[in-house]
Amino acid sequence: MESLEKQKERWEKNTVEKSLTRFKERKNRFLTSSNIPIEKVYTPLDAKALDYMEDLGFPGEYPYTRGVYPTMYRARFWTMRQYAGFGTAEQTNRRFKYLLQQGQTGLSVAFDFPTQIGLDCDHPLACGEVGKVGVSVGTLNEMELLFDQIPLNKVTTSMTINAPAAVLLAMYVALAQKRGIDQSSLGGTVQNDVLKEYVARGMYIYPPKPSMKLATDIFEYCSENMPRLNTISISGYHIREAGATAVQEVAFTLANGIAYVQSAIDRGLDVDAFASRLSFFFASHNNFLEEIAKFRSARRLWARIMRERFEAKDPSSLQLRFHTQTSGVALTAQQPHNNIVRVALQALAAELGGTQSLHTNSFDEAYALPSQRAVTIALRTQQIIAYESGVADTVDPLGGSYYIETLTDRIEEEAERYIEEIDRQGGAIASIEKGYMQREITESAYEYQKEVERKDRVIVGVNDFRGKDEVPIKILRVDPTVEKKVVERLNRVKRERANPKVRETLDELRNAVEDGTVNLVPPILNAIRQYATLGEICDVLREVYGEYRSVTIY
Repeated sequence: MESLEKQKERWEKNTVEKSLTRFKERKNRFLTSSNIPIEKVYTPLDAKALDYMEDLGFPGEYPYTRGVYPTMYRARFWTMRQYAGFGTAEQTNRRFKYLLQQGQTGLSVAFDFPTQIGLDCDHPLACGEVGKVGVSVGTLNEMELLFDQIPLNKVTTSMTINAPAAVLLAMYVALAQKRGIDQSSLGGTVQNDVLKEYVARGMYIYPPKPSMKLATDIFEYCSENMPRLNTISISGYHIREAGATAVQEVAFTLANGIAYVQSAIDRGLDVDAFASRLSFFFASHNNFLEEIAKFRSARRLWARIMRERFEAKDPSSLQLRFHTQTSGVALTAQQPHNNIVRVALQALAAELGGTQSLHTNSFDEAYALPSQRAVTIALRTQQIIAYESGVADTVDPLGGSYYIETLTDRIEEEAERYIEEIDRQGGAIASIEKGYMQREITESAYEYQKEVERKDRVIVGVNDFRGKDEVPIKILRVDPTVEKKVVERLNRVKRERANPKVRETLDELRNAVEDGTVNLVPPILNAIRQYATLGEICDVLREVYGEYRSVTIY
């Protein structure tokens, strides 16, 4: 019988390279978005068939390449968690209720820019930004309105908040306690990943070291009081959206994860006491098969890191559980209805890659915040994949594909090389302070843009196949009076609260911050209960910690 090596050699000789004419004038030929060369065909030789099948294992078992749970979507679908927030708390509350009525299974809160950097809505720097890209939440009163008539102990909530994460978490806890709900029953995720803000997004307040202390305070507090809450969502999404490749997204995200785990261990926490509540957040982009392999490689690499580097023993500590969002930067203003197809493919890649929850972007987001019509289509996209496509009927349906397994191996190997380099530089924080990750992302983004401009990468409707651009019929516009309404409500809260008690709790918080060893979540919670504002609390921390100024990377 002819050997596999001979079969491949014969096939190579008989193959006419017609496929190369498609890119004969393009330099990138056949490459993934991470510039990994793609062969014409993959065989068991490429996929190391003699040993990879043994290493591949089964879903729910180490190294979790095939999924973190044995039954995956046969038991329950991923959480359909549409990201939403705009204008006032009341407006966002109505959108939450609408999405839940349409079959969404979890809430995800988008906060406006002032909230994200710890400013009250009446701060001069907040002018013109209140309620624009998310909802404004500056006091416990706003949190009460945001979740009016929503059962906090029955719906899981994800809050995309980082630098002031402890403050927004405290508001959520205080709201639950006012309703008589024990905080231990609250489920969901607080993003709490400030390292990626320095790398890719810029929504930081304090320098890295005190920011890491705040993140670790949340780990410690939740491990003791909120066992159902994911204490961090270590985010590769923003890293990828800033221009990173798939390999860099895996590498830099897991490097940041290593830094958070080490910080918690240095605090004295046992790794198995908190690691099971770590979660991750990835983007899903257009290179369909590479994205699937990316998710599988990240899962396997993290399992190995947790077992070998941190000696975690509990199987749940080794499991990389992640939320996915389809790519915002992949959406185009040109021919915007094409975005529906892009989002569907990206969502399908996330499911085939084994995500635990998913947000699908809306086709009109290149113009504005998603309209109700567009967000409904986005949610229906998930539901069609779940209920009609059949991809959820078996676990890891692409497992064993020669190409997928080869690409999974390759992404893991290249990501590991990045992590080794970051280790040599002293870890993620040192790497960020040196500007290493930022430079790598900037260079990748620049190379990608050059490829698009040369048409080495085709973006349908943008640099090829252009036609008449159709603006969506109706886009969401935030009412310009929102800022005035929110500021008036803030002033009313300040007048009606017990201001001496507020000053007392803020003084207690300042003493705790200056002490340097006290967990800050309890004193922040005390101030929130007295209706201290987000800005007042963050200003106390600013006075002690200072504000961070980004490094020059070139």
